[in-house]
Amino acid sequence: MRFLRLGAPGAEIPAVSDGDGTWDLRPLTADIDGAFLAADGLARAEAAARAGDLPPLDPSGLRVGAPIARPQAVVCIGMNYAAHARESGSEPPGDIVVFYKHPNTVVGPYDDILLPPGSTTTDWEVELAVVIGRRARYLDSPEEALAHVAGFAVANDVSEREYQLQRSLGQWSKGKSFETFNPLGPWLVPAAEVGDGSGLGIRSWVNGEPRQDSSTSDLVFGIADIIYRLSRFMVLEPGDLINTGTPEGVGLSGRFPYLGAGDVVEVTIDGLGEQRSVVRPAP
Repeated sequence: MRFLRLGAPGAEIPAVSDGDGTWDLRPLTADIDGAFLAADGLARAEAAARAGDLPPLDPSGLRVGAPIARPQAVVCIGMNYAAHARESGSEPPGDIVVFYKHPNTVVGPYDDILLPPGSTTTDWEVELAVVIGRRARYLDSPEEALAHVAGFAVANDVSEREYQLQRSLGQWSKGKSFETFNPLGPWLVPAAEVGDGSGLGIRSWVNGEPRQDSSTSDLVFGIADIIYRLSRFMVLEPGDLINTGTPEGVGLSGRFPYLGAGDVVEVTIDGLGEQRSVVRPAP
């Protein structure tokens, strides 16, 4: 099953689809948010859809929003593919590198990416996103971690490298928190259908030209280990979003030009869908 939100920004309709039909989730919940996820909402919604207890919804002509309502936290893991760490000028880290994005960076998978005024170093980063479904606090081991995952989605951790690196004073979030800098979706796929998140092909293109082509099996820290480590110094709440790192092939490598107005960015992960964003100047 695929969970998604359809409609204009701020007025999205929660929905579930099996690829053939789409059903309205509003008899069960006002939105796909932390409270819904914590109450075993994905399993209840799937059961209701299969039982015919939800009204059908025609998605034709409706904008696809981010598959979860605005999260209270967007937690990101940096340099989590060895080859990307090296193309960034660093060796793979011995522990997770953590930074944050403002929650209002999260937009739909086909929404425009708005180029900050004067930016010449805006970059793409396809990432496997994890959505938390159960509170995770001081977990004892990575083996406990996956039980706290609601599902997975595709994310693009868009980054303005000048603000991230030259103007950051050591804090990456300056280059990560511009509006529209976290396209998410199109779907939230339940963890039961994805497993531990390994073995998934992960790719990106700019203007139809290949950029990134890797596998989530190449993560330095796997999903279970990331959640376990995060839980040792922060409490993860239902609905929180975790971006787990990007593979090599970004503009920062020096092998490709950075994004400019009119560029088209496409990203995909096996089984989780595809995004297509057009880069436009911020008004």
